Amino acid sequence: MAIILFFVIILTVIFLIHRSTYRRRYKLPPGSLGLPFIGETIQLISAYKTDNPEPFIDKRMNRYGPIFTTHVFGEPTVFSADPETNRFILMNEGKLFECSYPGSISNLLGKHSLLLMKGALHKRMHSLTMSFANSSIIKDHLLLDIDRLIRLNLDSWSDRVLLMEEAKKITFELTVKQLMSFDPGEWSESLRKEYVLVIEGFFTLPLPILSGTYSRAIKARTKVAEALTLIVRQRRKESVMVEKKNDMLGALLASGDHFSDEQIVDFMLALLVAGYETTSTIMTFAVKFLTENPLALAQLKEEHDQIIAKKSCREEPLEWTDYKSMAFTQCVVNETLRMANIIGGIFRRAMTDINIKGYTIPKGWKVFASFRAVHLNPDHFKDARTFNPWRWQRKPEATSPPNVYTPFGGGPRLCPGYELARVVLSVFLHRFVTRYSWFPAEEDKLVFFPTTRTQKRYPIIVKPRVEPKSCN
Repeated sequence: MAIILFFVIILTVIFLIHRSTYRRRYKLPPGSLGLPFIGETIQLISAYKTDNPEPFIDKRMNRYGPIFTTHVFGEPTVFSADPETNRFILMNEGKLFECSYPGSISNLLGKHSLLLMKGALHKRMHSLTMSFANSSIIKDHLLLDIDRLIRLNLDSWSDRVLLMEEAKKITFELTVKQLMSFDPGEWSESLRKEYVLVIEGFFTLPLPILSGTYSRAIKARTKVAEALTLIVRQRRKESVMVEKKNDMLGALLASGDHFSDEQIVDFMLALLVAGYETTSTIMTFAVKFLTENPLALAQLKEEHDQIIAKKSCREEPLEWTDYKSMAFTQCVVNETLRMANIIGGIFRRAMTDINIKGYTIPKGWKVFASFRAVHLNPDHFKDARTFNPWRWQRKPEATSPPNVYTPFGGGPRLCPGYELARVVLSVFLHRFVTRYSWFPAEEDKLVFFPTTRTQKRYPIIVKPRVEPKSCN
């Protein structure tokens, strides 16, 4: 016991000397590095048990300003809630900063995921992904599937619905369709259940012995990878004899890059995570915000009832012109993305000593650019923590600088599915508000850590406004 205590004391002394050396050598942003080794990780995790979306950052911004130093998840980190600094970080990806995420996320996504790729390979894969989610592809190929799959899911709803759970089914099925051309079925639902376990392991200690959640996530990840590998191998064989399918997997197999099975599986696994978790949460939050704002809901219903009125039948497929006519819907989408930023921010690592805003970020340190803290700052948006879709009808805020409104990130790592996400949310809102009236089944709270969600998956009671009829 005495020997262990001796080593702990020695390590603590070394840590404190190392810390003071940094303070003397660099002009670091103000802040506290907290306790040796632990830093302020406990304060960060415990702070998010409140319903404040940014309690950890708010407290330190009030004391130190929008750029501050802390120590979380085992590493000294500079937090930024400053729009200009965030843009500087985003635009210098691969030059001054490199992608860096906690080990649990890296291990579960795989080294070939788009989130972790770097350099020329990332640029190539990012471009390929965007080519399958741009407006022309959505207009000509995806919109019909989006509308069809959303209607198919709504057909299965009963009186009481866990909205977040149903939204996740919709987005997962849409992503599977886009990636591999699979329609909903037992295979996709079985895969989705494993994905739930994978995502639960993202913000845990990456040590199977110490974390049962992480251990289950690793096992689930293995099952998902095995299932996807079988599909990839089958499609490789078919590509010789069968006409190439117009999906992401087909594009990967047909490219001249000769990707391995492992590379393709990691890539698709990460895209399925992105499609599953982010858009579905935004769908849920949009309904929650609208439920709590009857005026916004009434205006949204009016817009979509006008679209239905022009159709020969309520269930007639939506067209691109219908989507483009959803002006107020886009205001709702913008405001939901601003208030419920699913990606609260991004981690990067300094590749060299970096001077910015009069401070130095030492080489090797992590930085966290917080998008949500900017979105919720009243200096940038009036009554920033109030849901107000009409703010996007007024030019000063509708034309906000790109570094102030960043729901999809920016720079070389701009979310490649940003336009697709907006279309999916708009089509979902159209079908939902024209088919149902609803009210919350019970009170539910928002949770912002480790992921953005509602505590009880937002249970609602739905009643048909008009019974849908098939179009003959």
